[in-house]
Amino acid sequence: MEPFRGVDYLHIDSLFNEDELLVRQTARQFVDDRITPVIRDCYREGRFPMELIPEMAKLGFFGANLEGYGCPGMSNVEYGLIMQELERGDSGVRSCVSVQGALVMYPIHAFGSEEQKRRWLPRLQSGEVLGCFGLTEPDFGSNPGGMRATARRDGDAWVLNGEKSWITNGSVADLAVVWARTEEGVRGFLVERGTAGYTTSDIHGKWSMRASVTSSLSFSDCRVPAENVLPGAKGLKTALMCLTQARHGIGWGVIGAAMDCYETARRYTLIRKQFDDRPIASHQLVQEKLVWMITEITKAQLLAVQVGRLKDRGKAEPAHVSMLKRNNAAMALECARLSRDLLGANGITDEYPIMRHLCNLETVKTYEGTDHIHALVIGEQVTGIPAYR
Repeated sequence: MEPFRGVDYLHIDSLFNEDELLVRQTARQFVDDRITPVIRDCYREGRFPMELIPEMAKLGFFGANLEGYGCPGMSNVEYGLIMQELERGDSGVRSCVSVQGALVMYPIHAFGSEEQKRRWLPRLQSGEVLGCFGLTEPDFGSNPGGMRATARRDGDAWVLNGEKSWITNGSVADLAVVWARTEEGVRGFLVERGTAGYTTSDIHGKWSMRASVTSSLSFSDCRVPAENVLPGAKGLKTALMCLTQARHGIGWGVIGAAMDCYETARRYTLIRKQFDDRPIASHQLVQEKLVWMITEITKAQLLAVQVGRLKDRGKAEPAHVSMLKRNNAAMALECARLSRDLLGANGITDEYPIMRHLCNLETVKTYEGTDHIHALVIGEQVTGIPAYR
């Protein structure tokens, strides 16, 4: 395959500075050289390419937009461009990196003690340690406030009980950031692999996110040392702040998947001939689909850049990120569906990446806030009335 040249109808590149373009090119080259050659087999086999962890760490992908403790200190736009390119490779790879940085390193960076930061952040950034984020439960996804996991004080430790489900990186994680209900409200805990009473099991039978590790976490009288409590993580709001970080990356990432689908379809329709030996790209209905895709991708790019710039200035609100995630995930899924349609029967084979993206994006549209939940977040922002119940 020829190298990916990008999708830039409206000269979006002119909005980026030299450092941002360099970061994107580095990530783009990594995807072309290291992810694209292996991802089809990984998806077939249902495995995550663990061999890429050290390389991604070396390139600064983990905790890219965090400062200090060995973290690269990139801007939120640079971070977004990394997520975009990684998801062009596969949503599962982007998810791994997103969880490591936004859902594990961020809460330690934002809510951890100085000792916790020094102990964990350099090792997480280097890929020596992998992490996971335990918030979702079997009966509580969109309503995290209903969580049943509990933690109670017992001498110099906390005793944790409960279940977490649909946890990316769960069974391969060395460290879990786990949220549980206490007498003091919801608190965040750092639970290390091997702790007595802490077990994991993988979720099998997935038709989506197959190149991603998805697990359940179980805690049965699991004793967590008091020094493993995140001192600044008090209340459900702190857990939701972590999700806002991750959703920002998702809003960028899905653009990459949409780009890959669009460019695959565009090239295919120029080569595929039908009816009087003409390329199907010459037909009006085909062009209409390509036009819809390039228009929506361009709008998504502009939305991502603006939210990224606002975030770098400290002015991005959670509802802004909700609009980014909601719009762009829906856009990418529709691009995948239209691209599959343009490839006809070939679109369902893994010779092309479209069906893999399509299946993955069904999950991405749902996780870390469904389309409907983000609509309600935006609705509250514009009306002042919460309509969650």
